[in-house]
Amino acid sequence: MTSYTCKSCGKISSEGGHLCDPTDSGKLYSCESCGQQAKKKKHLCKPTVAKFEYFCGGCGRGAVKEDDLCDPQPMK
Repeated sequence: MTSYTCKSCGKISSEGGHLCDPTDSGKLYSCESCGQQAKKKKHLCKPTVAKFEYFCGGCGRGAVKEDDLCDPQPMK
C-alpha cells in the first residue's frame, strides 16, 4: 500500500487527497477545472481557487472540499 506524507505538517495518509500538500506520487493528473496536466492532484488554477470553501487550520492552504486538507476549517 502506498502512503503519502503531508509536506506541511507531517500527517500520513494512504490517500494523498486527504492531506494539504502530499508527497509527489509521480503521476500526472488532469485538472477538472481547467484541463491542464499537472503533477499534483491538487493543482491550483483560478477556477479552482474561486471555489474554495475551506482552509487548513495548520498551514492555511485553501481547498474546495474539506477532505483535501489535514485540518479543515470553513471560510467565513
